[in-house]
Amino acid sequence: MSLYSIALALVAALASGCGGGPPRSDEPTTAKEKQRQEAEAKGETDSPGGKWGGWRYTGDRNECFFVVGRHCFKTEAAACTAARCGKKKCETTGGGPATVACAK
Repeated sequence: MSLYSIALALVAALASGCGGGPPRSDEPTTAKEKQRQEAEAKGETDSPGGKWGGWRYTGDRNECFFVVGRHCFKTEAAACTAARCGKKKCETTGGGPATVACAK
């Protein structure tokens, strides 16, 4: 066996060991997966307590029809009571959930 054939066999062995093979399961295969993975690393996910995540109001999400500040209410009467309008009229604006405030 000549030195040339040994060198050629070594180069072929090294070349076949680089790259190739299936991608690792934890590596993203699309740009969207890569963005999601980067957001998770920065803590910008939808999990509660994360930078962007969590329910924005206090109260039950399924019974949040009226909002005073950041607190949810099931009924308009309960929301108006919490707004403490006194002699002023209680007004609702918007929807999903509606904002409750005192008339000016």
